[in-house]
Amino acid sequence: MSSTTAPALAAGTGPDGLSLKASLARAERRSRLVSLALVTPLLLFIVASFCIPLGFMLYRAIDNPEVAETLPATVAAMKGWTQGGVPEEPVFAALAADLIAAQKARTTGLVGKRVNYEIPGARSKFLKVGRELERAPAGGPWKPIFEKSDPQWTDPVFWSALKRIGQPMTAFYLLSAVDLRLDQTGALTRQVPDQAIFLDVLFRTLWISLLVTVSTLVLGYPIAHLLASLPPRHANLLMLLVLLPFTTSILVRTTAWVVLLQTNGVLNDVMVWLGLLDERIQLIYNRFGTVLAMTHIQLPFTVLPIYSVMKGISPAHMRAARSLGAGPVYAFTRVYMPQTLPGVGAGCLLTFILSLGYYITPALVGGPLDQMISYFVALYTNRELNWGQASALGAVLLAVTMVFYAIFNRLVGIDKVKLG
Repeated sequence: MSSTTAPALAAGTGPDGLSLKASLARAERRSRLVSLALVTPLLLFIVASFCIPLGFMLYRAIDNPEVAETLPATVAAMKGWTQGGVPEEPVFAALAADLIAAQKARTTGLVGKRVNYEIPGARSKFLKVGRELERAPAGGPWKPIFEKSDPQWTDPVFWSALKRIGQPMTAFYLLSAVDLRLDQTGALTRQVPDQAIFLDVLFRTLWISLLVTVSTLVLGYPIAHLLASLPPRHANLLMLLVLLPFTTSILVRTTAWVVLLQTNGVLNDVMVWLGLLDERIQLIYNRFGTVLAMTHIQLPFTVLPIYSVMKGISPAHMRAARSLGAGPVYAFTRVYMPQTLPGVGAGCLLTFILSLGYYITPALVGGPLDQMISYFVALYTNRELNWGQASALGAVLLAVTMVFYAIFNRLVGIDKVKLG
């Protein structure tokens, strides 16, 4: 203690002349600022790479710019139109002006495509009337041109739907992602049967993820117990085998399963050679192949959390239970297994959530009825260029994940989950 500190402490003040309480508060504040500065890069990275893209995805699921931006005069003119009848000439004139401009900008197909999502066949009507308007004399009247082009241009229900589609925000994509829709009168109803596919896809995704989770738990729990029970030298060797799949990509592992499971593949050859089969069976491009390949990929994600928890359980607990008269099964199920539940919960939750987003494996080894929701997200993103529908499917998958997370937290408690 320096010669200046001792008198200051004796007087109830710090070296800086402040009270000890104020000095302590200043030191804690400085420590918190240093800690915040250290984690700021990580926070910025999470916000930039996760939160902002997630926010854009959710916004894209309700964004509806096509009609509002391509037909601005029509949208403005229809604000004064009362639904229930056919619009008057000013609305047709505004639509004609917008479509002539769209023909020059080559965006008629874009707005027709958007309307076509809700009114089948609308795209061809927009393209047809757009070409006719370009050839029509300037100054109108425009309404007869639309009436002559297609009778649906005089349908009040069609105009009501067009007015709704012209809003900058829409629930269409989100409703469509759960097989609901607004009919042409604006009432909420179920999607028509030939387009109601997404609930089936969602339930299929959940079911496959659940099968994979159960399979990895059944296979992974004994493996984790063996790893935790073996001497370190043998346990390390077995751990290398568990971690070996991490050294190869998911694509390579999935392709290896294609080689093994195909009709003329290794597995069928072995079973026929052993006399277990008279005819080769279909092991791939079905649900069995999908679950098998996904289980292989996800197995380490279930084993590692369970193993880390088992490793921390003292063997003395089992010895004490046996010394008190408990049988091996009773002691295992009533003493050992409950202590492993935090690891089981962590492994199952991790595997289930990761399985929800699988794309490559079901696409390569699954059949048409084994494609999960990620396949349709990719389809609408890359081929259909319908980013609103792709974002809506992603938003629904996110919502389902959060619901399962909340249920898990309610039943098990996320604070009890241990990853190591």
